[in-house]
Amino acid sequence: MAISQALLHEIQRGFALRLDGIHGEAHWARVHENGLRLAEQTGADREILELFAYLHDSKRQNDGWDREHGLRAAQYIRTLQGSRLALPDEKLEWLVYACAYHSDGLTEANITIQTCWDADRLDLGRIHIRPDPFHLCTSVAKDPALIEWAFRRSQGSG
Repeated sequence: MAISQALLHEIQRGFALRLDGIHGEAHWARVHENGLRLAEQTGADREILELFAYLHDSKRQNDGWDREHGLRAAQYIRTLQGSRLALPDEKLEWLVYACAYHSDGLTEANITIQTCWDADRLDLGRIHIRPDPFHLCTSVAKDPALIEWAFRRSQGSG
């Protein structure tokens, strides 16, 4: 795993919500698995996908509408660089951008960022929303069979 146990424990300790809630550890793990599954075909950077999965919601203040949570996560990532993270500048910027804008509905970015966003959006079933291909970025994620797999999995039935 790209994410160290020390970093994972830091994220868990700093998480303001319930770790077993809709934006907690089970969500992070599903986003991670979604990302790895997508990366098999998109060629996205697996290290960034893993870090995104565990960091993108790390600074949420509530489970409802929290417009600034992505930006807070991006700022947090910058504080980790040099201590818990040692990413090349380009990859750091990908991770920061992916987290900052993951809930803004964007679809245009490099393939790694798009794959991060798709990995998260494919887990919307946990809040009873079926992922809409229109809001997905990659052709891989738009596949109806993959959407169905992810939807069932995010609801605990797949």
